Amino acid sequence: MTTRDTPTGTTRGAASGRILEATSACIIQKGAADVSLQDVAEAAGVSKALIHYHFHDKGELLARLVEWLRVALVARQETALEGVSASAALDALWQWLSDELERGDLRALLDLTLVQGTAVQAAVHATAAARREAAGSVTMQLFEALGLRPRVPTSLIADAFIAFVDGLALDRVVAPERNARISFDVFWLAMLSLTD
Repeated sequence: MTTRDTPTGTTRGAASGRILEATSACIIQKGAADVSLQDVAEAAGVSKALIHYHFHDKGELLARLVEWLRVALVARQETALEGVSASAALDALWQWLSDELERGDLRALLDLTLVQGTAVQAAVHATAAARREAAGSVTMQLFEALGLRPRVPTSLIADAFIAFVDGLALDRVVAPERNARISFDVFWLAMLSLTD
């Protein structure tokens, strides 16, 4: 898990960021259902009391984690093609995806979609909408960079891309030896065949 910038430079922001990062790492290792606040406290190097100071309960912690992961994931995705030439666009998109698969945030988000609770589910739904919007934007950028016009709505291609990305994140757990780049190339060859 990579270190992220905290929302603020304050000690409070640093502590909550460390707790969120540790929670994500624990979920990647154990799954959201099996992660306890004690696991998070040990991974973050803090007391359970400090976790309760920042987050009322596990539900609030997980909901805030979904939001925190969403902000970072969407920001990285939206900038994946910035300043990239048409000839390097697909490679840049692959690099973004490869980095995300390595980072593990997608895996954590997918696990969090199964967590019950109003706050967590609201954050999951907001994340799904933000990811669809970002995927639509990146898909349009890609087609524009390549000088192509899709014959189907870009939103459908973006939805297929999200499902594909999520599948690769799960496949990373089930079959880590599989070459995700080959799957990526085949997916985009198929999507590009839907253009004029």
